[in-house]
Amino acid sequence: MIVRKTVPLPVECVVRGYLAGSGWKEYAESKSVCGEKLPPGLQLASPLPAPMFTPATKNEQGHDLNIDWTECRRILGDETAERVRELSLRTYAAGRDHAASRGIIVADTKFEFGTVDGKLLLIDECLTPDSSRFWPKDQYVVGQSPPSFDKQFVRDYLETLAWDKTSPGPNLPRDVIEKTSAKYVEAFEKLTGEKLQF
Repeated sequence: MIVRKTVPLPVECVVRGYLAGSGWKEYAESKSVCGEKLPPGLQLASPLPAPMFTPATKNEQGHDLNIDWTECRRILGDETAERVRELSLRTYAAGRDHAASRGIIVADTKFEFGTVDGKLLLIDECLTPDSSRFWPKDQYVVGQSPPSFDKQFVRDYLETLAWDKTSPGPNLPRDVIEKTSAKYVEAFEKLTGEKLQF
């Protein structure tokens, strides 16, 4: 693999098309997500009126921390914040539309940007099951947590443990690994129309 060393931006660029995860939790409490008010009456997995750019940053424990647009601009500067928001929304829309044609809903996703010699670049993975919440369109129901093509099997297993979520993480049982791997392969094959060669 050929890589370029970049200086990562200290903000993760999250785009949400549906209410899920921390966005749903915040909406349930305040009817807003990252400081942006949303219409009343939305449910878990509701489509949002329009895709939302909801930036996040890392706190000292390493977990994502949602921030509002004002804080994003303070951290990145107005010009860079506007640029990554525009690029994130455009890239999400392209990925969402392609996935929809293959029977997959991209509920939300995360992009990371960095710079090389002052030039802005998309870095890290993009629109994968690790960086996105993929739902099968044929099993999607508003008000319910849809099955997903992401690492939900791992999350669900970890929630059953008395683990304080600090390193090192616990070993995963073989069935959790196999179920997660099978979902990733299924997502790959649906999105690309090709069989994954092992």
